[in-house]
Amino acid sequence: MDTPDYLERYRQFSALDQQKNQLIEELLQRVTDLETSFQQEKLDHQRETRFNRDIQLHEMELMQQISQIKNIMDREPFVVVLLDGEGIIFKDEYLQQGEEGGRSAAKALETGMRSYLAKNIPSVTEPRLLTKIFLNVKSFGELCARSGTISEAAAIHDFIRGFNETMSLSEIVDIGSGKNKAYDKIQEMFQVFLYNCHCHQIFLGCPSNSEYGHFLEESLNEGDLTGRISLVEGVPFEKELETVQNSYRIARFPDVFRSAKLVPVWTAPWKSALPSRSLLTPSPSQSFTNPPPLSRTSTNTSFSGVGGPLSTVTSNKGENPDFQPVVRSKLPGSTVAKTVERNKYGQRVDRLDFKSIPRDDLNRLKKLKLCNYYFLLGECPNEENCYHDHDRKLTRQELHILSAIARMTPCRFGLECDDPECIYGHRCPQSEPGKKTCFRGDSCRFEPVAHGIDTNIVKVTKV
Repeated sequence: MDTPDYLERYRQFSALDQQKNQLIEELLQRVTDLETSFQQEKLDHQRETRFNRDIQLHEMELMQQISQIKNIMDREPFVVVLLDGEGIIFKDEYLQQGEEGGRSAAKALETGMRSYLAKNIPSVTEPRLLTKIFLNVKSFGELCARSGTISEAAAIHDFIRGFNETMSLSEIVDIGSGKNKAYDKIQEMFQVFLYNCHCHQIFLGCPSNSEYGHFLEESLNEGDLTGRISLVEGVPFEKELETVQNSYRIARFPDVFRSAKLVPVWTAPWKSALPSRSLLTPSPSQSFTNPPPLSRTSTNTSFSGVGGPLSTVTSNKGENPDFQPVVRSKLPGSTVAKTVERNKYGQRVDRLDFKSIPRDDLNRLKKLKLCNYYFLLGECPNEENCYHDHDRKLTRQELHILSAIARMTPCRFGLECDDPECIYGHRCPQSEPGKKTCFRGDSCRFEPVAHGIDTNIVKVTKV
């Protein structure tokens, strides 16, 4: 074998050794990398083990805290009953029994509520009952008296006293005569209790009107909470609540609340003591021109409130012709149809345009302290002891202004008054149709419902 052959073989073996060494180095590097990865995984595993142990301990602590909080939440469960007295009215037998009736009504309401809860919401165990009934006591008492439910309006205070004394967490709240006072109070209390964890159910009793309809419709947005709301139906719900009543649980207590509204059946008590009002007939000569006649739907009128035709008699010679006394006719058999004009809502409408009366003349006649009964109805029920003027001679125009002055005093029977001879006001003279207030605000003598009255007459009720 020649030298070049040996050299070639040496080179071949050297290349193999080099490849072997390279393979060994690669294997060693691989082992090193695997050991490093193993150590990292080992560390991660140890870290996760510690973390899982910590999480388990923390979870146990949280579960213990949740259990404690749940026990605290369940300690004092209560149910709220919020009732608007306009739509929720106790039955007559309770109202007529005074204090004893109030006590019986409170007990019957609590019994009915607990029975309803046990049957429909069994998850609420032995809750306290927080009951608040918001009511314009004066107006409600007068309505009860007018409907014949109680003998006099003041008797309603005995019923309320008995109700409030019976249950420590139940009361009837007098809201006064402010506009939407019951709605405002119920809305605020509703929002407070809706998110209270101790409150397990809210019972809402309300009349059918647009305010409550809109409020309940907005409450539907709280989808997770609507199950905590139940509606109490006394007087059947009307169209204002049609769209929302099916979304709530409805509770009825026919043994406690009336299912029909109170309806007035009598008018002012002094009316029965007076003879029928004689007619006021025109004189052959007049110095005051009557305004043009009105259509049934007209809202502009310049004379009303007297109930019969009015005129003047010729003055005696030498007297001022501007002062012509109004006299009553003695014609036998004379009759005048007694009617009450109402709008499309059935509300009484006073056909009198207060803005057409001069302010100076109005103030002047107010200062005269004239007897409204005598000059407008022809008789004074207390003429012997009356401190108002009966002797002054009035022109027809002054009589017209006096009828407007009388209309500035609210009629106690409001828009439901069906006395055709009533001389008092049934709508606020300062309020315009559609506007629910006047410049006097809450100090106005008229009830909020007497504002914004539609004055278009579409119905005449004969009495």
